[in-house]
This record gives sequence, structure tokens and C-alpha cells, in this order.
Amino acid sequence: MNLPSIKQLQYLLAVYKEQNFNRAAESCHISQSTLSVAINNLEELVGQQLIERDNRKLMFTAMGELVVEQARMIIDQSQNMMKLIAADGDVMAGEVRLGCIPTIAPFLLPKLAKRSRQEYPLLRLRLVEDTTAQLLAQLERGEIDVAILALPIDTGSFHVMTVGHDHFKLVAHKSRQSDLKKLTDFEDVPDGSLMLLEKEHCLRGHALEACRLSKTEKIHPFEATSLTTLVTMLEDGEGISFLPDMAIEAGLLRNTNLIALDMPFENAERQIGFIWRKTSFRAQCYRNIGLLAESLLKRSK
Repeated sequence: MNLPSIKQLQYLLAVYKEQNFNRAAESCHISQSTLSVAINNLEELVGQQLIERDNRKLMFTAMGELVVEQARMIIDQSQNMMKLIAADGDVMAGEVRLGCIPTIAPFLLPKLAKRSRQEYPLLRLRLVEDTTAQLLAQLERGEIDVAILALPIDTGSFHVMTVGHDHFKLVAHKSRQSDLKKLTDFEDVPDGSLMLLEKEHCLRGHALEACRLSKTEKIHPFEATSLTTLVTMLEDGEGISFLPDMAIEAGLLRNTNLIALDMPFENAERQIGFIWRKTSFRAQCYRNIGLLAESLLKRSK
């Protein structure tokens, strides 16, 4: 039985990612005709049409979708095999592409990178910061190896390793301390007083879940793009928010007039998880890095 080549599968994945033959050819540094011939040969080899195309658009067939899914696993395994060979069989050597969301990255990654260099000097962490949705997509496409995300979220078929818990604190201007200490139900806060990150950040959803808020009119219309921006907004004294302990312990509120109070509810927290593809045979490497993160998170409590 003749088998597809790695190149053919890589070209197929490029077309799937770009949804365009021209852009896919450019990303592979080949001509469009070379790419088209490779895809045609692949379709002849498997005996199935994988892509329906005309001059303006293309669409992957049901079989094409299945082949793409298998191609990702094959490419991932091949890349991991070569990394392992290059590291002379040492799973804790070579490069790991590690993605992390912005509400965790500045507070965990510097410490994790330092600890990793101490424990595993042959391991190189290549760090990427992006939103949850983007990191999951990059993980699916094989562009990163591991993602550090806040849970709970839908992680699909990926493997999930929970490495810690990050509690939320109620944060506001210190002039509001006496009133906020009496607060037991966030439905009673003034309309438009709850300040949050923009919808692309999963911390927004986790914060709303933590405060058990159902009335959207309580939410301030302005959406912050980062925790730093959110803190600046709170300094005006009008709004309140919910920030993770991890950020507060790292000094996010330092030199401000803001205070952090315990939440009036139990289990007001997010979990920190390491996420990777189940098909990767470097799972032990990712698990070891996760254990480093777990020890760092415990130490900060």
C-alpha cells in the first residue's frame, strides 16, 4: 500500500488553515501549481475527493475533514519524534512551545521559566501569550505544544492537568471599604458599577460566575483590554471588580488606592490548567512542567 508523504499532509494542512491555495502555497514557500499537484496526487492516492474548489472558493469534503484530523496527529507525532531524537531521547530536553493567557502569563511565566532552567537546563521554553480561543486553535493546529488556561472552559478532546486554584478578591477604592464589607449580594450594587475585562478574556466569565450576577445592567459599558487598564479604571473610585489572587499577590495593586477584600461566597475561584493534545508522546515532559507550575502556585499561597 502506498502511503501519503509528510509533505503532502503538510500542504493539506496549510490549505485547511489558509482556506486559500495562494496563501497556502506562500506559507509553504512553494508555487501554487506545486501545491495543487501535491493535493491532486494525495486525492488520487486515497481515492477520495478531499477539497471541492472552483475559481473563487474551496470547501473540504467530509472525508477531507477526517484526513485533516489524522494529518494533524501524524505531523505532531513526527515533529515530536524528531525533537526526541535531537534531544538524544531525553524527554526534558529540546524546545516546548508554551502558550498562556494574558491574565496568568505575567504572574506565572517568569517564575516558571526560571524554575524550568534550574531543573531542566536542556529544555527551552518558547513562550506565547494569547487569548483562550486563539491558544486552543493554535494547539489544535499544532502551532503550540501546551497551553496554560483558566478553567472551567470547554477543552474538547485535549488532555487537562489542573495545577492550581486562583481565588477571586473583591477590589475597589479604599473609600468604599466599609460599604463593601457589608455586601452579600452583588445584585444590590448600583447599575453600571461592575467593571470587567472585554469579552475575549475568559476571566470576565469566571468573574461573573464567581459573583453570581444575573443582571447585566450592573456591568459598566466600558470593557478593559488588560488587568492594568482595569486597575486604572477602578482608581477613579466609582466601580468595583473581581481580580485573581495571583495578580494581587504579584503586586498589581501596589502604589494604588485600591483594596482587596475576600469574596462573600465560597468557591469564588478559577482553576489553572495545563492543556495538551492527547496524541503527543511528550506528555511526560508537559506533565513535569505542570508539576513545576503547581509547586510555584502552592508556594505563593
